[in-house]
Amino acid sequence: MGVPADPPDPSPTDGRAGAAPVGAALPRGVVVLLGTAAAIVIAAGLRSVAWLIGPVFLALIIVIAVAPVQRWFRQRGWPRWAITLVLVLAVYGVVVVLALTVVVSIARLATTLPEYAEQSKALVQSATNLLARFGVSPEQLRHIVDSLDIGKLVGLLGAFLGSIAGLAGNLVFILALLLFLSIETGGAAARIRLIATDRPAVSEALGNFAHGTRQYLVVTTVFGLIVAVLDTIALALIGIPLAVTWGLLSFVTNYIPNIGFILGVVPPALLGLLVGGPQTMVLVIVLYCILNFVVQSLIQPRFIGDAVGLSITVTFLALVFWTWLIGPLGAILAIPLTLLTKALLVDIDPRAAWADALLRSSAMNVDESPATPTTPAAPRRPWSRWRLRHQRTPG
Repeated sequence: MGVPADPPDPSPTDGRAGAAPVGAALPRGVVVLLGTAAAIVIAAGLRSVAWLIGPVFLALIIVIAVAPVQRWFRQRGWPRWAITLVLVLAVYGVVVVLALTVVVSIARLATTLPEYAEQSKALVQSATNLLARFGVSPEQLRHIVDSLDIGKLVGLLGAFLGSIAGLAGNLVFILALLLFLSIETGGAAARIRLIATDRPAVSEALGNFAHGTRQYLVVTTVFGLIVAVLDTIALALIGIPLAVTWGLLSFVTNYIPNIGFILGVVPPALLGLLVGGPQTMVLVIVLYCILNFVVQSLIQPRFIGDAVGLSITVTFLALVFWTWLIGPLGAILAIPLTLLTKALLVDIDPRAAWADALLRSSAMNVDESPATPTTPAAPRRPWSRWRLRHQRTPG
């Protein structure tokens, strides 16, 4: 009779004395702490190089936005060098025109605001006199006068526009980035196909990011132009100075989610208060509310659809985070940056379907229909939509 073999060791080790099992995993709490610490370190490092991240990502977004134009020329038989030349010239033209428009607007703003210094002082004085009638002490009035400095509000606006205009100082750097990225765009499709042979989920996530970013930019740009034109016409009819400048501000702030409308209405409302009094200020606010609410809140979301797929809370938190991380430019690029982060951290991992459900604007998944009240819902498998589409059906 043979001697029975010993059963295999259910906890194999790496051969060292006292070593932990090979398949042992860290406790979930330790993993969470390590991940949080790594995220904090990465965020601190990114903030230290914010001067580089902002322009680089801006150039990348511009190239992604114009990539369909390159594909359109290629389908019509244009040579690659001609397509790259046309693409670079078009991108350069857009960037230069935008930079010049912002610089001219800031210059006009700097020369016009001093003309209303006396009106602002008179307005503050009348407000303090009104408060004095209600028994406010002189010390409190002095504190109110110091706090009601319209120049500070204008200074904040100037800082915001100045940060955008600061891109003009890095214009050479941005144009060089656009040149190199435009040249590299021709081989982007081949590289994505190579990635798909080994990591199909990564390829799909990057493709969805590019497609969603282009849809978001197109829709936001079109409706931003509509809002800017309507606001400019309305302000010109009311008689607000620098109507074109405030229309440009409305166009730029249309890219800022949640609070862009508030940032765009404050400067013309203050000028309306200085020019025509409270009635003009209220009229400006009412017109802005009507135009921007109808266009941005009722019409624009219907065209965006599921291109972004982020909840309102997530977009607001993303706005705060990216603005803190890379400055005012992060407020404009908050949505594309969040889409890229989601693609790299959530969409490529089949086990992160729970995170996608938390980030999405709707909990409804197109792969599954909602359960009826009389039938309990089946447990959701922790698979991504890519895996559901590509898994082989039994039989």
